[in-house]
Amino acid sequence: MKKLRYLALGLLMAMSASVNAQQKKYVLIVHGGAGTILKKNMTPEKEAAYKAALTLALETGYKTLKQGKTSLDAVEATIHVLEDSPLFNAGKGAVFTHDGRNELDAAIMNGKTLEAGAIAGVTTIRNPISGARAVMEKSEHVMMVGDGADKFAKEVGLTIVDPKYYWTKERWDGLQQAIKEDSTKAVLDHGSKKSMLLGTKNHDYKFGTVGCVALDNAGNLAAGTSTGGMTNKKYGRVGDAPIIGAGTYCNNETAGISCTGWGEFYIRNVVAKTISDLMEYKGLGVAEASKIVLNKVGKMGGDGGLIALDKKGNIAMPFNTEGMYRGTVTADGKVEVQIYK
Repeated sequence: MKKLRYLALGLLMAMSASVNAQQKKYVLIVHGGAGTILKKNMTPEKEAAYKAALTLALETGYKTLKQGKTSLDAVEATIHVLEDSPLFNAGKGAVFTHDGRNELDAAIMNGKTLEAGAIAGVTTIRNPISGARAVMEKSEHVMMVGDGADKFAKEVGLTIVDPKYYWTKERWDGLQQAIKEDSTKAVLDHGSKKSMLLGTKNHDYKFGTVGCVALDNAGNLAAGTSTGGMTNKKYGRVGDAPIIGAGTYCNNETAGISCTGWGEFYIRNVVAKTISDLMEYKGLGVAEASKIVLNKVGKMGGDGGLIALDKKGNIAMPFNTEGMYRGTVTADGKVEVQIYK
């Protein structure tokens, strides 16, 4: 009997070791926004286009890491692909403000040094994520906004475009629809009433922010987020994406986080930094910490999602909407893309 028990114990240990050996280690994750994304409303062609764009972004980031470049390089390269696609609310596909302008925001953070850079309300930088990185690496500041940020980007040699570059028919039509439904009031919902966010009935118009978190060969994390903001937004509104600690945060000792959703709630809950703090001070895992914070956002009336990657390659990709464009790459190069719940 003793021999049988030892054999059984040995078998269980071997099985456990096998499971652990098969545990996936992720090196790069992305999101392309969250919201009311239903399969019944998606044509096969459009679904295929989203999956192809996310796959290309993931493959680009993975290739960058395999070349021995840094996690910052991988995040920037990955987000470039998404910013250059008209499918996402970032860069080329940015939504329009109430005044018919495209105002873009972005942030990036280095998990090794806690250096960060962000831009908000820019109108001429082709790839806003590069503008954020330039602020981090080529200035003594963390955030620049508006015309000053555009001027800085030009001075440091980034690609500058005519604002017409961002025009797409789908986004323009989205603005016309939003204006049609607009109540002309600009009221922020602070959780106590069912008021309209910035006068727009369908706050899902804004979802489409893109983000990436990467873990490089040296064990360093980086996170970045880029967005065109909210359709029909007014008064120079800025969301959570470019705010370090709210929509973007990264620390090698905890995780890299990039958020997407109803920005006001992410700012008020300091979502990205709170996830990091729960990991650092309470010892929670990345999945548990992410779930706790997103649940709090949901209870307050906010919706959206986030991606998070820790230094061991563990991930969390929770969302409380009908869908979130998201994808992963493992250390051995396996790409996975998902859209719906």
